[in-house]
Amino acid sequence: MTDELITIEFDGGSRGNPGPAGIGMVLRAGDSTPVVTLGRFIGRATNNVAEYRALIAGLEEARRLGARRIVIRGDSELVIKQMRGEYRVKHPELQVLHRQAQDLVCQFEKASIEHSRREKNSLADRLANMAMDRKAEVTDADESPVDAPAAVESKAGDRHTCPRCGCVIEVRQASRLYAHQLRPFVCQCGTRMYS
Repeated sequence: MTDELITIEFDGGSRGNPGPAGIGMVLRAGDSTPVVTLGRFIGRATNNVAEYRALIAGLEEARRLGARRIVIRGDSELVIKQMRGEYRVKHPELQVLHRQAQDLVCQFEKASIEHSRREKNSLADRLANMAMDRKAEVTDADESPVDAPAAVESKAGDRHTCPRCGCVIEVRQASRLYAHQLRPFVCQCGTRMYS
């Protein structure tokens, strides 16, 4: 058993809601070093189901590590507020997952649950997206450097080549997002492409 405070960061996503879904979770040591990173493709699910499944995976992994004290952080307002008892859990499928997550939380000596901003949850988000892209389990996502370049707005016809595997992404239709909302392309090999 470890007395070190472990932080669990979790994120889940679905493309279609419901649609192909993935989860991502990161366990961090007291000095914020990632100890465990995991992304998993979970098949067809909603965003909220994926969020809960990511949280449960993080809690189970923390138990395996022998953690006694945990801080849970996620960017899903719904899941965080349901776990704190601020929102009721109405959907039957979420009730089952909520109960499972609550049972796991009760197994720790000390646990706190905090809402975190999306940008503070980027590694868990990346793991979930890589798992959806690959339709497989992933553990190889790295932290983004703090000074990583921002995504560049692309126009239809632009081509971006992955520096790692050489695959090419061609933009067929420009995004409707504002430039500050864009994210870098992520190749199927997991490499972030800044163009």
